[in-house]
Amino acid sequence: MANITPSHATKQLLSGYTGIIFGGFGIHKFVLGYSPEGSIMMIVSVLGIFFAYGIPFLIMQLVGLIEGMVYLNKSHEDFVDTYFVKRQGWF
Repeated sequence: MANITPSHATKQLLSGYTGIIFGGFGIHKFVLGYSPEGSIMMIVSVLGIFFAYGIPFLIMQLVGLIEGMVYLNKSHEDFVDTYFVKRQGWF
């Protein structure tokens, strides 16, 4: 059982909303402290916009949308256990 702080609840809401709105750029990953995963999403999206007609950006936006909805639908205890204790980077 993980200790839940107000910071975790704030990060859950902030990462969920940024995942839904700015998911293609991986901002929600940076909010949670997952810099490598966020960088991967950002690089794929930016390069995809310039070199592949934006299709990779649309895929990353879909991934961000799904992850944002998952973040918001988890209970606070499950969220903290999954993303802060176990450090699960994707989905």
